[in-house]
Amino acid sequence: MADYEHLLVKQDGDTIRITMNRPERRNALSEAHLRELLTAFRDAGRSDATGIVLAAEGKAFSAGHDFADVASRDLAGVRDLLKLCTEVMQTIQEVPQVVVARVQAIATAAGCQLVATCDLAVAAESAAFALPGGKAGWFCHTPAVPVARNVGRKRLMELALTGDAIDAHTAAEWGLVNYAVPDDELDARTDELLARATRGSRFGKGVGKQTLYAQLDRPEADAYAVAVEVMAALSQSPGAKEGMASFLEKRPAVWPD
Repeated sequence: MADYEHLLVKQDGDTIRITMNRPERRNALSEAHLRELLTAFRDAGRSDATGIVLAAEGKAFSAGHDFADVASRDLAGVRDLLKLCTEVMQTIQEVPQVVVARVQAIATAAGCQLVATCDLAVAAESAAFALPGGKAGWFCHTPAVPVARNVGRKRLMELALTGDAIDAHTAAEWGLVNYAVPDDELDARTDELLARATRGSRFGKGVGKQTLYAQLDRPEADAYAVAVEVMAALSQSPGAKEGMASFLEKRPAVWPD
C-alpha cells in the first residue's frame, strides 16, 4: 500500500480501513488530504477486499474543507479543489466494495458530505452533523448534494439554512446514518453492519451497489430500464447461479467470487 501523510490505511482480513489522521487540523480536507483519500479508495477498489471502513482520529470526524487552503486560491483554484472533492465522493460510490463510515465525532460541511456519500454509516452517540455554511459566509452547496439524497427536502433545508448541528440519534432518525450507538460499541457495531452487508457474492454485490447508484435519482421508468437489464445479465453470473442452486438444493452456498 502507498505511504500516506494524512491517512492510516491497513487491510484487516477482507476489510480495508482508511482512517483520516490529521487530528490537529480536525481532519480538514486540504488538497493533499483529498488526493490521499482518492488514491486510497482507488487502491482499495482494485483490491480483493469486500468492505471498506472510513474512520477518523481525534475530536472531529472531519471539519470539511480546509479554509487555509481555500482562502489562498482564486476562483479557478477553488473550482479545481471542489472538483477534486467531488471526484473523491464519486469514487467512494464507484468502488465495488461496501463502504461504511465510522463516525466518532462531529462531521461538518464536506465532512458531513463524506458521511452522506458512504454506502452505510454508524455514528457514536457523541457524534454530530452540520452544514454550517448557512450561518456563515460560504454556503454548503456541494456538501448538500449527497445530504439531500439521504434526508429529504425539508430536513435538508433545515440543515443547510440554519447551519445548526443535529445529534447522532436525529441523524439516524433522518436517514443520514444507519445507527447511532453508544461510543464504546462503535467499532463492534460498525464491523457487524459491514459483515451483514458483505455476505454473498462479491462480484454480484459490487455490480448491485453500482446499479443502485445508477438508478437512484432517475425517473421510475428509466430506473426500471437500467435495473431490468443489469439484473437479467447478472442472473447468468456464477454467483447468481450458485445462490439459486444452493437455495433449491437446500445447502450452504459456496461462492465462486
